[in-house]
Amino acid sequence: MPTIAFFHGIAIRMFFNDHAPPHIHAYRGDQEAKFDIETGALIGGKLAAAQRRLVQKWIAMYNAELLAAWLAVRNDQTPERIPGPDADNDN
Repeated sequence: MPTIAFFHGIAIRMFFNDHAPPHIHAYRGDQEAKFDIETGALIGGKLAAAQRRLVQKWIAMYNAELLAAWLAVRNDQTPERIPGPDADNDN
């Protein structure tokens, strides 16, 4: 399960050969949430409201890169890292 981004204490991961729809897993502490890449919608799990909004903003910013990463992991390839949503991220 590659970590494709890390910002503001949130690890963004994708599973190799994961099921549709294209999505990411966001982890912060003991919380985990899944987000649809195409819409940014929360599709499972739980993440605090501020972190949820930040991840959704990031998905909108890097939608094309996330879809490319999704295609890579679906084909058992290591995806490129994607930067965080701002210049002050801890990526």
